[in-house]
Amino acid sequence: MAAAALLRGAAQGRGSRAWRWRLRATPKRRLAHGSSRHGGDPADGAAWACFPLGERTLLRVRGPDSAPFLLGLLTNELPLPGPADGATPPPTRAGYAHFLNIQGRTLYDVIVYRLPEHELAEQVPAFLLECDSAVLGALQTHLALYRIRRKVVVELCPELRVWALLPDRPEEVCGVAPLREWTDRTSVLTPDPRTARMGWRLLVRDEGLVPVPRGRLGDPRDYHRHRYQQGVPEGVRDLPPGVALPLESNLAFMNGVSFTKGCYIGQELTARTHHMGVIRKRLFPVQLLGPVPEDGIALGAPVLTESGQAAGKYRAGQGDVGLALLRAEKIKGPLHIRTSNSSLVALTVSVPDWWPTVAK
Repeated sequence: MAAAALLRGAAQGRGSRAWRWRLRATPKRRLAHGSSRHGGDPADGAAWACFPLGERTLLRVRGPDSAPFLLGLLTNELPLPGPADGATPPPTRAGYAHFLNIQGRTLYDVIVYRLPEHELAEQVPAFLLECDSAVLGALQTHLALYRIRRKVVVELCPELRVWALLPDRPEEVCGVAPLREWTDRTSVLTPDPRTARMGWRLLVRDEGLVPVPRGRLGDPRDYHRHRYQQGVPEGVRDLPPGVALPLESNLAFMNGVSFTKGCYIGQELTARTHHMGVIRKRLFPVQLLGPVPEDGIALGAPVLTESGQAAGKYRAGQGDVGLALLRAEKIKGPLHIRTSNSSLVALTVSVPDWWPTVAK
């Protein structure tokens, strides 16, 4: 059925039947790229900008041993199972985590969704892993390497599409009327586990329709611009496999690591760095102030101080916004990047307001 699963408004509580999904079609509406806000004319009543994320894909991990299997590989605890009756508010349905290599460097960043066991035919734990589609094959190989004799099935989940939902006005990201969490066999709607600034995550079968009431179709470039402005890395361009360190990538700020869970691959360096309490470099949001070359800024381009000292490296970005791995003591002074044609582009560094105070 060519319709999107829609959620009723927030007027009634989760305990009633009204907070379940309703099916109906929503007209497709375009969002012009490059606007200063996620939506268009506020008079049209849109409350949510809905971004289809074609570069994100899903793997399904299911089976009796799926939970301990993933716990031994991920930096974080798994989302808790939900109630069987469907009437009480669900606990956390999604979590953020990294897969690390044995040296403790990030391989793949994922959002983990737990599916309700009472609605599955096999009545066994099942999870969805949202990852960068560019590393889908590599992640499958990584999981197969450690699966050994566990009762676990890893399979593609091509029937579900990944959407990001942000308030139509960015300044209302924490003030807009909330949606209602929902998870079943065909759809998942849950707050983005990394930060409230990133809105909601939706997994749904329908493609091409605005999937929530009072929603408008957004340009994914606007989503990525917002993400860079909030300092949220996502995918292999922002987190190069085998290069990025999880705590330098602000994994702890994004609720992506547990320092009390059992052992996992790459834990030693992460735990030691945390307990030492010294993280000299971090990924910071940056904005380029000068003309940007047509081919953009090279990934890994050195960021220099006014005197020419190394302050860090440009990681990735879009247009005039991006992320840079910088030494914390250097971010308050003038900084610039030397481009491939030897010109200088000045940049400013910001500290997101959702970061813990201790990091500012």
